[in-house]
Amino acid sequence: MDFRLTDEQEALRESVRDFAREAVAPVIAEHYEKHTFPYEVVRQMGKMGLFGLPFPEEHGGMGGDYFALCLALEELARVDSSVAITLEAAVSLGVMPIFRFGTAEQKARWLPKLVSGEALAGFGLTEPGTGSDAGGTQTRAVLDGDEWVINGSKAFITNSGTDITALVTVTAVTGIRPDGAKELSTIIVPSGTPGFTVAPGYSKVGWNASDTHELTFDDCRVPAANLLGERGRGFAQFLRILDEGRIAIAALAVGLAQGCVDESLKYAKERQAFGQPIGNYQAIQFKIADMELKAHTARLAYYDAAARMLAGEPFKRQAAIAKLHASTIAVDNAREATQIHGGYGFMNEYPVARFWRDAKILEIGEGTSEVQRMIIARDLGL
Repeated sequence: MDFRLTDEQEALRESVRDFAREAVAPVIAEHYEKHTFPYEVVRQMGKMGLFGLPFPEEHGGMGGDYFALCLALEELARVDSSVAITLEAAVSLGVMPIFRFGTAEQKARWLPKLVSGEALAGFGLTEPGTGSDAGGTQTRAVLDGDEWVINGSKAFITNSGTDITALVTVTAVTGIRPDGAKELSTIIVPSGTPGFTVAPGYSKVGWNASDTHELTFDDCRVPAANLLGERGRGFAQFLRILDEGRIAIAALAVGLAQGCVDESLKYAKERQAFGQPIGNYQAIQFKIADMELKAHTARLAYYDAAARMLAGEPFKRQAAIAKLHASTIAVDNAREATQIHGGYGFMNEYPVARFWRDAKILEIGEGTSEVQRMIIARDLGL
């Protein structure tokens, strides 16, 4: 067991770290304040190949793996989570369902532009009345001849309303099983399809430079060939996608937690109080030491989950552990970093104020902390 990075992985991490500091850091505060989407940053990430990291070269990807994506997410989130979640959702929720379950025709049509970052895709699972209870999906799709007719709504969907959004994959009830349970399927809905409406962006507490919308479907018609994967397998498909996505969210959370360490170290060396840097005081030293401890252990958790996934071993429990632990310590570190900064930590000109606002959603999105505990307990046989 060796969690040291290879030379290639280290080179990737350093290149993304440099990009985050040189291209993201100087512009993201303005985007965050104005709630605007950083198109120029996304274009640069596309040119770097970040959207294609875990995909084979035959589809225009970089020929890497899911762990490479996680390394990139961690480094981006050390500077800003809006940019990091844009990449995470674009890849693990946008591209991955088509890559995993799409037909040859669907892959040929959609993957080149999504893998290159030229276009984005959303993952329409959550609904206004059904979050953790995905089995309570109300959106319905009825097969009418050679078309699906979709009616319903989705909530909190990332990357669903940008100028470069190409499609949203939507989970919908497509029938009733013999045992009376809902039959759930996944359907590709291209942007601009009549009957598909994207509501104005939400006013959010954090992730203000990312794109998030409510979606409605009113007799929205798409070809029957837009069914993604097998009919009735939508529930199993999105569970697989979410299991993988939890590792990516854990990596993002570790990045935020490490960013809190970075900013706190910098501030503790510069800020003077009672005639000396506040970093000379043990109270501050212990806070930062505990923050580093939490980031390090959470990193090991997502490394372990990713290694098991790539080895083809069961990883559901480890992904839940990584996501639960990393999101928890991200909130902890953001709170402590704000405290170390004192009044300045409450000012938006300092990155830790943004980190504090961004951290909480990590305990909610892509499976709440309560759901992660359920997964862990069930996997233990309870």
